[in-house]
Amino acid sequence: MEYTKKVMDHFMNPRNVGVIENPDGYGKIGSPSCGDMMEIFLKIEDGIIKDVKFRTFGCASAIASSSVTTEMILNKTVEEALQVTNKAVVEALDGLPAAKVHCSVLAEEAIKAAIEDYLSKK
Repeated sequence: MEYTKKVMDHFMNPRNVGVIENPDGYGKIGSPSCGDMMEIFLKIEDGIIKDVKFRTFGCASAIASSSVTTEMILNKTVEEALQVTNKAVVEALDGLPAAKVHCSVLAEEAIKAAIEDYLSKK
């Protein structure tokens, strides 16, 4: 399986790994049974995502998708973050192997779950 340089960079040097205590938004997607699970933590001020962290259990594509997605939504409005699609995640990584595109879908769903959590608390 061939990975792009960007996928390998985000896999080997993932950005924004960790946990935010008392996050404004939290999303958890996936299941350990299939092997990929993502958690996204958001800190939001005045509708702007000021901090984002993730924890991902999964393959290189899952970790790279999570990492690049956090970069894509940092300092964006909640509305802008909701517009992030798995297609945009794949493009930001310069492509994913066809068998791994579901990892970018997990990243999109994890963001949406975290934002829905944030909105439900408001």
